[in-house]
Formats: sequence, structure tokens, C-alpha cells
Amino acid sequence: MSISYAITYGLGYAFSLLPLRVLYVISDVLLYPLCYYVIGYRKKLIKKNLHDSFPEKTDAEVNRLMKQFFHFFCDYIVETIKLLSMSKKQMMRRMTFSGLDDVVRTLHEQNKLFCFFYLGHYGNWEWIASLAYWAPEDIKCAQIYHPLKNKAFDKLFLDMRNHFGGKSIPMKETLREIITMRRNNQKTIVGFISDQAPKMENIHHWTPFLNHDTPVFVGTEKIGKQVDATVWIGEMKRVKRGYYHCHIKLVDDNVKGKPDYEITDHCTRLLEEMIKQEPQFWLWSHNRWKRDKNEWLRLQEELKNKRKE
Repeated sequence: MSISYAITYGLGYAFSLLPLRVLYVISDVLLYPLCYYVIGYRKKLIKKNLHDSFPEKTDAEVNRLMKQFFHFFCDYIVETIKLLSMSKKQMMRRMTFSGLDDVVRTLHEQNKLFCFFYLGHYGNWEWIASLAYWAPEDIKCAQIYHPLKNKAFDKLFLDMRNHFGGKSIPMKETLREIITMRRNNQKTIVGFISDQAPKMENIHHWTPFLNHDTPVFVGTEKIGKQVDATVWIGEMKRVKRGYYHCHIKLVDDNVKGKPDYEITDHCTRLLEEMIKQEPQFWLWSHNRWKRDKNEWLRLQEELKNKRKE
């Protein structure tokens, strides 16, 4: 793994030294034709996801959205590689935030330890990790991530995310790490990517999302109730090419008093509204709806019958 990582990092770092304006030319004239026309990267899945999510759109509108997505996706690739050498000054100029003062005020005035921050695969979600540059010194930033199967790429992405000074927490270690932070009395902003597909055995709740009955992770809400976190959502905007803005908006500061799944459903609705405004900036290549609810219900019934035996 060390050799493959060294090669991957070396090539990525050399590529990242190019100015973004040059990287965008590469995105347009090389990556886009390669991904869209030559490889056809997940085109069938992307088209199906778009058609199913927006049944009111014509084939021409869906095809136009799909091309817009591929253009953005290729930009996302070069922007993410650029993280290997991007300076703090350049990052803070290109990725800005609002609402952080409200987060800090809530943590201090309400004597809270945690702000849980819902995010989606929208805009350049990798750049969101630079929030650590903007946070006060007494407040730490962390992000929950799903480790990649390829060890070299997993380490590469961890290096890029941790470059900003935040802490990357593997999904399976979320509760343990948060309990440790609480024991250390550490005020922390924790980012959760909320639009991933849980494994069948980890599904506990389904909710409408983009015209689909969708399984969702409920750990953010569940852990939030355990540690009395305030819950926020990041409203992401692509201001223009190479520039993003994230507004951090309060969802609820009393999650303990809410019925189960209410916070999760609310955040899912807010993410859906954001995607509908500019759909091309969401990760349509992700197989978000690969779980079947009828199959899940059948498995639940089998488990129930086994318990009765």
C-alpha cells in the first residue's frame, strides 16, 4: 500500500500544482469527453436517477441535466485534487461560510458541546472540511466518513480532508469518538454526509426523497439525542466556477424533545429543496436507491418470526 500510495500522491500532487484555470481546461477538453462520451461513466444509472426523480421532465431536459452534471463532476475531480497543494488563503477565498457565528453563540450560550451538521453530496462537499479554518480555536471540527475500499485512495482522501486541521472519523467509530469528545468536554462541530445508502441490516427508517421511498441513516439524530447536540444543515451554493458558499442554518436546538425521525425527515426535505433548485450539482452517479423497501419489509417479517420461535 505504501508504494501505491506514494505513486498516487506524487502524481496527484504534481497535477494539483497547476493553476485552477488550467485544471478547468483539462476538465473541459479531456475529462468531460472521456467520462461522458468514451467511458460513459454510469450514464444509465445517472439517466435513470434523473428520470425517476423528475418524472415531469422531458427526455431532452434530462439529457441536458445529465450533461451539466458531467461537466460539474469533472470540475469536482480537479477541484478535489487541487486540495493537495491549495493554500489556506486560496481555500478561504474560494470556500466561504455564513451562519458560523450563530453556531458558536449557541454552543456557548446554551452550554452545548456539539453542533451536528447535516450535509449532502452537493457542490464540492470535500471543500466543506475547510470549515476548520473559520472556527474559533476552542471549537474543533470533525467529519464522519465512509472508508474507501482502495487503501491508497482512502489515505489520499484522508490526507486532503485532514489538511485543514479537522478530524476525520470512520463511520463505525462515530459514537465512540463523540463520547470521548464529551468526556474531554470538547466543543465540536461534526459534519455528517446524510445522503448515503445504508446497508440493508442498518436500515431503520424510510422517508420520501426525490420521488423515491428512500432508506436513511438515523444515527445523526440518535446520537444527537444522546449527547444533546444542536442540529444544523449546510445549504451549499456554487457561486460560480471554483467558488462555493455554505450557509449553516439551524434545524433544531432541542432534539431530545422531538419524536423519533422528525429531525431526519426535516433535514431530508431541506436537502431535497436544495437539490431541486440546481440539480446538476448533486452526485447523481451514486446508486442511492439500490435498496428495495419490499425486500426490506420481507426481511423484517422473517426476523420477527424468528424471534417468536
